[in-house]
Amino acid sequence: MIKRIFPLFLAAAVLISACQSNSKSKSNADSLNVETVDEPAIQDENTEATAPQQNGKVASAAEILARPQVPILCYHQIRNWTASDGKVGKDYIVPTAEFKSQMKMLADSGYNTILPDQLYNYLAYGAKLPKKPIMLTFDDTKLDQWTVAIPEMKKYGFKGVFFIMTVSLGRPNYLSKDQVKQMSDAGHVIGSHTYDHQNVKKYQGEDWVTQIEKPTKTLKEVTGKDIKYFAYPFGLWNKEAIPELKKRGFSSAFILAEKRDENDPLFTVRRIIASGYWNTKTLHNSIVKSF
Repeated sequence: MIKRIFPLFLAAAVLISACQSNSKSKSNADSLNVETVDEPAIQDENTEATAPQQNGKVASAAEILARPQVPILCYHQIRNWTASDGKVGKDYIVPTAEFKSQMKMLADSGYNTILPDQLYNYLAYGAKLPKKPIMLTFDDTKLDQWTVAIPEMKKYGFKGVFFIMTVSLGRPNYLSKDQVKQMSDAGHVIGSHTYDHQNVKKYQGEDWVTQIEKPTKTLKEVTGKDIKYFAYPFGLWNKEAIPELKKRGFSSAFILAEKRDENDPLFTVRRIIASGYWNTKTLHNSIVKSF
């Protein structure tokens, strides 16, 4: 099965680094005036992320939608452009020097990275967040997330969320199981991004086992931790997918720049793609205007 699927997967990955969606979103009426605490969201490598609260009543969809949104960035590849990179592909490839400048800008601007459990507790229970919270997410399991992103984030005490396609684990230029384990042990969060990046809107029958259940089991075996967060390939979702994710134990799921679902905002959490065409000023403006 892998032999049949993987060549198609590689072709798609090379063309657009997967996860195509419109990263340009309109200004949102929500502000960033979330209730905050003074402590930063930095965690050392031996600190577990705060687990979702089990007591208290989960907020209604209307209450969750009324809370100011937290900026969430979605990265794919971090490497310099090559002659073979097309115009669309470059949108998903952030040059190394620019990524380093972006991390420095976030740190200099006072942003504190948060992890999905913190976001969940804020949205579902109104828990406080650190000042100027932001979430850094990475899709598609590319090796440069380990060689470039992790070391640069470590300089500033930043933690991130890595959504993994299990078909690619151990393949050339992709993360290995050992690297994913080390990332998890260092305090980063590992989430699911399906088996081989198929459109969730097309799933039927056994697709939920192949694309969701088996990858989740694999990632739990790799990390030794429950896998509670999911990113839709291409940012595409439908209402039928949400109950399927819920009954498989996910706490929340992430889309891209589209509008959140009015009934299930926890399973349509918005992100914006950090475009390879953006400089630090453009990125900062996009953060402010999009959330």
